[in-house]
Amino acid sequence: MDTSWMHVSITPRLQAALLIVFLCFSSLPAAAQTAQPSSSPPENVQRFVELIADPDVQKWLLQQADAAPTAERPVAPHSEPDISFADFTMRFRSHMAGLFEASRSFPSQTMQAADFLDQEIEESRGIRPIFLVSAFLAAGFLLQWIFRALTSRWRHWMAQAPFTTVHERTLAVGTRLLWAACYLASFAIGSIGFFLLFEWPPLIREIVVGYLLAIVVFRLASAIVTVLLAPPGLTDATSHLHRVIPVSDAAAAHWSKRAVYLIGWYAFGWVTIRLLGTMGFSIPARQLVAYALGLVLLAIAIEAVWRRPHPTSLAEHKPRINWRAKNTLWTLYFIAIWLLWVAGAMKLFWIAVVVAALPGAIVLAKASVNNLLGTPAAHGDDGSGMTLLSVIVERGIRAALIIGTLIFLADVLEIELTEMTMQDSPTLRLVRGLLSAGIIFLAVDLIWNVAKVLIDRKLGQTQATFEIGSEQERRRARIRTLLPIFKNILMILLVAIAVMMGLSSLGVEIGPLIAGAGVVGVAIGFGAQTVVKDVISGMFYLLDDAFRVGEYIQSGSYKGTVESFSLRSIKLRHHRGPIYIVPFSELGAVQNMSRDWSVVKFMLTVSYEADIAKVKSITKTVGKTLRDDEEFQPFIIENLKMKGVEEFTDYGIKLSFGMTLKPTQLQSAIRRRAYAMLREAFKQNGIEFAQPTVQIGGDDKNSAAAAAQVQLQAHQREAALNAAAK
Repeated sequence: MDTSWMHVSITPRLQAALLIVFLCFSSLPAAAQTAQPSSSPPENVQRFVELIADPDVQKWLLQQADAAPTAERPVAPHSEPDISFADFTMRFRSHMAGLFEASRSFPSQTMQAADFLDQEIEESRGIRPIFLVSAFLAAGFLLQWIFRALTSRWRHWMAQAPFTTVHERTLAVGTRLLWAACYLASFAIGSIGFFLLFEWPPLIREIVVGYLLAIVVFRLASAIVTVLLAPPGLTDATSHLHRVIPVSDAAAAHWSKRAVYLIGWYAFGWVTIRLLGTMGFSIPARQLVAYALGLVLLAIAIEAVWRRPHPTSLAEHKPRINWRAKNTLWTLYFIAIWLLWVAGAMKLFWIAVVVAALPGAIVLAKASVNNLLGTPAAHGDDGSGMTLLSVIVERGIRAALIIGTLIFLADVLEIELTEMTMQDSPTLRLVRGLLSAGIIFLAVDLIWNVAKVLIDRKLGQTQATFEIGSEQERRRARIRTLLPIFKNILMILLVAIAVMMGLSSLGVEIGPLIAGAGVVGVAIGFGAQTVVKDVISGMFYLLDDAFRVGEYIQSGSYKGTVESFSLRSIKLRHHRGPIYIVPFSELGAVQNMSRDWSVVKFMLTVSYEADIAKVKSITKTVGKTLRDDEEFQPFIIENLKMKGVEEFTDYGIKLSFGMTLKPTQLQSAIRRRAYAMLREAFKQNGIEFAQPTVQIGGDDKNSAAAAAQVQLQAHQREAALNAAAK
């Protein structure tokens, strides 16, 4: 039999008994001065009294008594609490029995509270609390009206305040919140402040101050909701322009009323339940009243769901769950949490509330922060328009909501977070690892979103074009080429770091995992040599600055304008429209036709009778005319000119023409315009293009037919040349 518990329990009791005996016998000398004992005590008792009176013995006893609570005791092994369904059933049964008994005794408790209240009213000269609440409400409204009259210029400035930039929006919302706080403070001073200046009976003071406080909470909720939603129909006609939460006018009007009603009724019910406890109602009776008042909250929530305005997006996109089904699910959810509350299952109740409230709060906070601190494009789902400040604030609010929810749930579930670090079990290690992993992912998410905003902002600054061939234009093209690739690499790097740190926080040894990943990576590299070759080739192309976004390149049978990159391929847009997705390993030698400058050359053949010097003069004039064209002037470096005679053909002289242009997609257009202008100038100056002729011998009839055929072919070639020039 284990008797260690006897030692633990008996020793402190024995020491306490000895101390009591010591205190009792220490008073014997004083008693002896007033009354003599009838007979002398036995010898053993006298020796015991002498030992107790010894200062060394007393000191030792006190030391033993002080050391008893800190004595080392055997530590009981940690055991996980088991879930007892029988215990839960008995608690539910006891809870419902208490409610049933409270319903039977509620009339008698009400009569007792009424008698108690009547006594308080008689002590306060017969003044009932309802009259006091009304009187001090009137005082609060009077002081509030005075404050409103004195701040008319302030309200006029708020109505005209701009709401375009981030600074203007922040200033406008902050000013409105400050005015609402002062407006509410004037009401509180006029109502509660004046009431506290006088002496009142305790119960009357509790009732009046409690309901005045509930009214102040109701007015505070109304002021905050008005600033956030700015519902239409207010005296300030421009208040909807300063709306923080981006919703429609119908939604703002609907939810502003229901939110204020919910908060106001909750404040009224909370004060009522507290006052019932002050007046002597039992806990089950107060719970019964609370559940009855909760029915009103349930009705407001269900009515708000069924009468909420339909979003405009429903007309464009068919939702996966129709409108009526969503409302039915929300109704069942509200009824379920009310039943959990009535059943006394508070842990399940708060878990169900948090599961629905946390995602909604996160979405609402994101929309509000982006609307207040973002750019006009921040309403899109792609995150465009988010500023660095909006990302930091929104992610900070999200982290605060998640951490606050975890702390709240730990308190509800009676989990001591500080004791979790001092205890050790598989479950606690898993919970600590999950919490650490969650914090890591929140931090990585913040870093990624900040980096993404900075990269997108830099890319947005490169939208403006500069002079073709200038240093600014080359830098812009370089940035637009490298930043998207850097963005993808950074995302992969952050995800890898987050996964590794998360696994490490969960207790997974990442050293062997990294080594195994290296082996697997080598195996994948051998099996996917083409992909690896594409990635490495792309890295070398970028290091060599072979091409940039917006440049026109040609490689083998592929040619087009560079639109974008990925880690393994490039997208080329052909000038006729098709797009090529070419792996880097298949590019080979690249011909960049948009870097620095390019020379456009072409050949024309004139007849042997043409004046070469005149052709050169005509070409020079055409080049000057082409340079004066406002459309082509920025792209021409050297004017069109005749280079000289290339060769003599069987039927004419082949001449070479050329001009130097800046890298542009208008090279083909400039060349076609030069063709048309040269043909027109040659025609006006009698310069004939060479064309092959055939002289056929024979009778006159056959000769005429052959000459006509040759002339028809000449006209066809001339028509084809005109079409090419156009």
